[in-house]
Amino acid sequence: MATSGTYVTEVPLKGSAKNHYKRWKSENQLFPEAIGHHIQGVTVHEGDWDSHGAIKSWNYTCDGKQEVFKEKRELDDEKMAVTFRGLDGHVMEQLKVYDVIFQFIPKSQEGCVCKVTMIWEKRYEDSPEPIKYMKFVTSLAADMDDHILKNQNKA
Repeated sequence: MATSGTYVTEVPLKGSAKNHYKRWKSENQLFPEAIGHHIQGVTVHEGDWDSHGAIKSWNYTCDGKQEVFKEKRELDDEKMAVTFRGLDGHVMEQLKVYDVIFQFIPKSQEGCVCKVTMIWEKRYEDSPEPIKYMKFVTSLAADMDDHILKNQNKA
């Protein structure tokens, strides 16, 4: 069994890359309203909602369980990418490294693709691979699309 790895997948989205990136970069306070079945709360500990290096805590539900995740934010405006570096929380009990990158890539027609990359390293040999967390973050990107489209059409 692997002790570290990288998962990569692409999620096709109907909303624009610009609108998705804006939501993930600077509008995290809207997540509980938009996808409350996944995210119940987001709190800023250091920095601002949209600042590089900000530290935030997330209250979420994964596989029917309430969990908490504390992360440090890295932003790349050029690539329209947001990186969540795991600092503390339930997932960090099993993993030493847990980085999730959401990159929004415009398509030539409408919409975009969200490239989700998860880089992980187990804390203990017998810890499970974080497949359930990859499914979770992928569903976050997909489920946010409806909310993005509603607001995109209002603008």
